Amino acid sequence: MAGTLSAKFQRYLSVGEVARRSGVAVSAIHFYERKGLIHSIRSEGNQRRFGRDVLRLVSIIKVAQRTGIPLAEIRDALANLPDGRSPSAGDWQKLSARWRDDLDARIARLTRLRDQLGDCIGCGCLSMKDCPLRNPWDELGEDGPGPRLLDIS
Repeated sequence: MAGTLSAKFQRYLSVGEVARRSGVAVSAIHFYERKGLIHSIRSEGNQRRFGRDVLRLVSIIKVAQRTGIPLAEIRDALANLPDGRSPSAGDWQKLSARWRDDLDARIARLTRLRDQLGDCIGCGCLSMKDCPLRNPWDELGEDGPGPRLLDIS
């Protein structure tokens, strides 16, 4: 029985192997596991072992993070994938479609911010020439300090 059990774990990857093959630090692999993004099993020696499908999951996580998708949203999306197999191209299409509208909205918001950045500090207020037109009588000041005007969705 022990030979069968150890043979089972040979199909799995250690955390170091996952880190090396994915190009992600061991600490990041541990972090992803703590956040529920990936899962491991434990060997007889209580060492983490990951299915090979974790390599593609880590890649998806990294791409999603680079686009600014919060880890909670990534975790929720990955929870809808089938267990025990690598995500397919079709799975990726579903995941990316789920995030597309949010990314488009962020891109639009950042484009507006970029385009207004030179003219206004976001009503903090440093531009007395512009802000009386955009924020007459300092109406935004009633909501508290800090820039808000440029962060309008």
